[in-house]
Amino acid sequence: MVRSAVIGFFIAALALADGFTFNIGNPVASGDYRSKTALFVFRTEGCADPAKAQISGTAEGLIKGMRRSVPLNLAKLSQPGVYGVNKSWTADGAWVVSLSGTCDHASAGAIIPIGPGGFIRDSSKLLPHSPTNAEIEASLKALAHTQGEKQ
Repeated sequence: MVRSAVIGFFIAALALADGFTFNIGNPVASGDYRSKTALFVFRTEGCADPAKAQISGTAEGLIKGMRRSVPLNLAKLSQPGVYGVNKSWTADGAWVVSLSGTCDHASAGAIIPIGPGGFIRDSSKLLPHSPTNAEIEASLKALAHTQGEKQ
């Protein structure tokens, strides 16, 4: 009895470790012709029914010390749970994409910095919750600093 309870605990812990999250990649990674104009693509992982996940995103910018926010129209691609992000914001300033999602009772988030050459994978943050204003602000300030933007 104790042994089966311990095994059940470890299985539950593994399930939580592989919870709902996003995986960010280059548009080519999707294998979908509709993503050819996307800045990047992402897929949901750890969701039993990816088509039922609720996903939203905004581009958050810092331009000459002023914050800007642009709602994103995420392009659903041919595979359920796979989305393309097209650039719909200005070229000036520092920008990050903020993603939020829910699947059943699980949440996920991501902050993806955008540089002159596209999204910056190494500085991207995958979160077990929707990004907070403080997390977005910190990412924007770090990006603006590296790009020499006025904060």
